[in-house]
Amino acid sequence: MEGCSEPQLDAKAKVTNQLIDFQWKLGMAVSSDSCRSLKYPYVAVMLKVADHSGQVKNRSFEMTIPQFQNF
Repeated sequence: MEGCSEPQLDAKAKVTNQLIDFQWKLGMAVSSDSCRSLKYPYVAVMLKVADHSGQVKNRSFEMTIPQFQNF
């Protein structure tokens, strides 16, 4: 999650997608390949979004707790 930049939206961009479902869960990272002890909480977000043609796509991403609070 480090080094990830937040997407920037153009104020003139036309939004044509519809949010169908929003799910989230709280997790705790305890270790990784490069770090034995992480112990930080994160929020995993799963979205279902329909585009203008009705095709539903699944999107998922993780955020820190402060990022989720500002989401």
